[in-house]
Amino acid sequence: MPRRTETVLCDLDGVVWLAHEPIPGSVEAIDTLRESGRRVMFVTNNSVATLAEHEAALAAVGIDAVGDVVSSSMAAAFLVEPGERVLVTGGPGVVEAVRDRGADAVANRDLPADLTPEWIGGFDAVVVGLDRQFDYDRLRVAGAVVLAGARLIGTNRDSTFPTPRGLEPGGGSMVAAIACVGGVDPVFAGKPDRPMADLVLDLVGARPDDLLMVGDRPDTDGQFAERLGCRFALVESGVAPAGEGTHRDLAAVVAALD
Repeated sequence: MPRRTETVLCDLDGVVWLAHEPIPGSVEAIDTLRESGRRVMFVTNNSVATLAEHEAALAAVGIDAVGDVVSSSMAAAFLVEPGERVLVTGGPGVVEAVRDRGADAVANRDLPADLTPEWIGGFDAVVVGLDRQFDYDRLRVAGAVVLAGARLIGTNRDSTFPTPRGLEPGGGSMVAAIACVGGVDPVFAGKPDRPMADLVLDLVGARPDDLLMVGDRPDTDGQFAERLGCRFALVESGVAPAGEGTHRDLAAVVAALD
């Protein structure tokens, strides 16, 4: 007999909300899960926001998420070592996570006027996430640092993410551009890759067959569930089109649980 689901891992974009606008029924579904004694964790490839910003955004729609958010920036930080010098092309969430790891994070936006070879060659790694100010200069600098020998780390592979306006470019698109310039294969941290899986299992402290992953992307969330060895529910409220998911939305997933 299948074990009872004790912890539900929820993607955010496309499952809980779209651009921070709650998907109908999602907030109530999370309340129902918690009232049943289950833990809910929010596992997101969104690397832009800091941990406090993730928690505040969820609180603004009525969800207490303190201590229950895991982001791809947190996973990416574990691919650098304390004391390393890291160029960050991404949002403040990546900078925060890298600094919390004990590494020296230099934001791509905070560039010196004179990009000398010594400056370019002084980095151990480049960590890349979604960067809404990404432009030719940021591509040029990050590519030069990779060409000088720095490791290339992507917070996640997602080439797009869902919004009420439709799909928009994700962090994976920026990683791909820098990898092309640098001529290297990046290492990825977020869903569905191993660093995020290890981080989630460590934080949850539960058996994989006690977990359920709910997501809107079979190639990200579905493969992440396979990596974890847990069950997966594909919802149609984000990227997955109608007719391809196992459930319409998070509320339908919760209604189907024992």
